[in-house]
Amino acid sequence: MKKTKSKNKSGNKLVLQIVKRKGHSEIYDERKIFGSCFFACKNAHLSDNEAEAISENVAAKVTKWIKGRRVVSSNEIFRFMVNELKKHNEDVSFLYETHRDIS
Repeated sequence: MKKTKSKNKSGNKLVLQIVKRKGHSEIYDERKIFGSCFFACKNAHLSDNEAEAISENVAAKVTKWIKGRRVVSSNEIFRFMVNELKKHNEDVSFLYETHRDIS
């Protein structure tokens, strides 16, 4: 796995590249973390407010965790998110984890 940093559009901040399952990499985007959490929460029939609160919390924790990492794969992020979601709601965690198997 390879970690690379590059300048973002503003040209002044370094951004982390995430190594994906198929070997390519892309820039880390907290909005993707939020979106996938929110989708799992809504599939578990949580309210919009509850889904937003959980998604914001998990996205913030992933971002904080990722900043201290040297190399990050999408699978490591996936496992971290499953564990974080379990702290909030077992059903959401299950739906998030198994969605990957059927997609």
